[in-house]
Amino acid sequence: MMAPVIGDTEGRTYGSWARFLAWAALGVAGQAALLGLTTAGPFVTYQHVRIPERPSTGWWICAAIVGLQVILVAGAVFLGPARRASRWGTWILSHLKPWQLLLLASVLALSRAKIARPPEAYAAELVFSSAIALVALCTWILAAEALPRAALQRFEAFLDRFLGAESDTPQPGGPDRFAWRAALYATLATAFLATFVYQRHPHVPDEVPYLIHARYFAAGKLALAAPPIAAAFDVDLMSTLGSRWFSPVPPGWPMALAIGAYFGAEWLVNPFLSGLTLLVAYALVREIASRRTARLCVLLLAISPWFLFLGMSFLTHTWTNFCALVAALGVARARRTKPHVWTALAGVAIGIVSLIRPLDGLVVALLLGLWSIGIGGTRLRWSAIATLIISTAAVGALVLLYNRELTGSATLFPIMDYADRVYGPGKNDMGFGRDKGLNWGGLDPFPGHSPFQALVNSQFNTFALDAELTGWSIGAVLWIALAFMWSSRERRVRICGFTLLAIVGASGLYWFSGGPDFGARYWYLASLPALLLVCSALDALVPRLGTAGPRAFVVLALACASSLVSFVPWRAVDKYYHYRGMQPGLRELEERNHFNRSLVLVRGERHPDYASAAVFNPLDWEADAPVYAWDRDLEARRALLAHYADRAVWIVDGPSRTGRGFELVAGPLLADDVEAVKDR
Repeated sequence: MMAPVIGDTEGRTYGSWARFLAWAALGVAGQAALLGLTTAGPFVTYQHVRIPERPSTGWWICAAIVGLQVILVAGAVFLGPARRASRWGTWILSHLKPWQLLLLASVLALSRAKIARPPEAYAAELVFSSAIALVALCTWILAAEALPRAALQRFEAFLDRFLGAESDTPQPGGPDRFAWRAALYATLATAFLATFVYQRHPHVPDEVPYLIHARYFAAGKLALAAPPIAAAFDVDLMSTLGSRWFSPVPPGWPMALAIGAYFGAEWLVNPFLSGLTLLVAYALVREIASRRTARLCVLLLAISPWFLFLGMSFLTHTWTNFCALVAALGVARARRTKPHVWTALAGVAIGIVSLIRPLDGLVVALLLGLWSIGIGGTRLRWSAIATLIISTAAVGALVLLYNRELTGSATLFPIMDYADRVYGPGKNDMGFGRDKGLNWGGLDPFPGHSPFQALVNSQFNTFALDAELTGWSIGAVLWIALAFMWSSRERRVRICGFTLLAIVGASGLYWFSGGPDFGARYWYLASLPALLLVCSALDALVPRLGTAGPRAFVVLALACASSLVSFVPWRAVDKYYHYRGMQPGLRELEERNHFNRSLVLVRGERHPDYASAAVFNPLDWEADAPVYAWDRDLEARRALLAHYADRAVWIVDGPSRTGRGFELVAGPLLADDVEAVKDR
């Protein structure tokens, strides 16, 4: 038998434990240091490894740690007495063909750095990031190799208790205690992040209309009265038609968010859904894989930075993913029991997805439709398929009534009407053409939309998925590629691969990639299939390692632990705290100064300053409560003062003006005294 790439050691000495701890500590320190060299920040930008013009002392310390890691790993691999380079190289060549090695190198090139200008800077970052990923992998392997044999045996026994014994066949069933604990952890973790990182406040522009939308839904309204002075209450994705003011976004997510709004706890909706998602994901994976795989997949999902940070937000994707998984579970269960009940549930869930994100609804309907007629599994009864179609159509058709109520036409979607009026006819439509897109600089790098730009957008998302899916310094896309190379004949790998292809292909028809907000969020439906592929790669790797197979799980455990103690805190504090300049400080100013029934003029930019304030407005513009208006210009201010002449006036500077947070400038004032307040 070929010697495994991860060697065994008797490990009876103190030195083995010392080496294990040293390599493990170096792996964590190396990832943390690499993040210290990475520029991300709370801005609309992808992360990059860069050398600043004037490196700080902290930057030099991080560079020194990364350099030390490279030297120590290179020495251990190429100069150590264990002849690791020869042994590892022999193993690699015996399990990967030349074309597979070339493909893996291509995968690294696609995933380790975002395409950027100038090309030489991108090439340098790509080479550096790829090399560091391999160094990180070698670090974890060296740690696993050093773990004493007795400790490894105890670790194996723990895995059998924690994940369950190995099994080659699916074990259909509902969530067990493991899944419930993972769900509880996910709910608490995302609620913690929502409270202390996101501060229970929207940060992405889309989230502001979602909250307003949810609140008037919770009040039993389909729209609000138009603002008295439109220019002073200008919020992105809020549309005025006649005397009505409403959000044009699809109603599926605001309907769910309205439940939280009714209880004044919108920020808890996504954390609650995060926990439910894990329960459904566990039950779904058990339909096509073993209990051990289901547990591992759910564990990886629960600690995924992508999953956690979207779970703390007010964005649509957690609800979309939950409904899509419910639909998939319904089709899977329909093969075993009560097909009409389960396909009806699946159809309702697909319909809801179409009400949240129509393109995702189309993808889910296509995939599950093919699955139900026998592609990738046993065909359902024709009566069950009919139930699936009817229930999907019945729920999805509700949008036609909603459209007619808001736009006057069942086939005119409010979001398309809004985009055509605000940005120009056809600019936000699906498909290719020179008229597509909004020319958002690096986020929309070419005019119009073409198949070439679709490929560029896919590279952006591949890079984001690699970084955010697991948070491992070695990335995730490489393991997905290995699953296809080693396990392409497995049904679950083919199902996951076809799912990924459909999601990526459909997203390519849209001019925008989704940007850097919360990773490859337009691909979020791929999160569970991608992690299932990572598990498949691990399943294929273990037997190839021979007696050292369990050490692969040591590598996995170390990579996950490092992500939790380095990548997740870094991403939380460095990017998502006060992300995009959005801050909830007005809440504290109102409580401290008792604004009561007043007019609060917010000075600053439309976003983030007024967007942060708009979510605190009452649904009634004449309510006995503070009304927050954008002090946009002299004309808007005078109109506001005339309309709200009976109210005291407060003036507040937003974060873009103060460089800090919201600050009170003056108040309470009479309307005649406002003009005397000078700009800072």
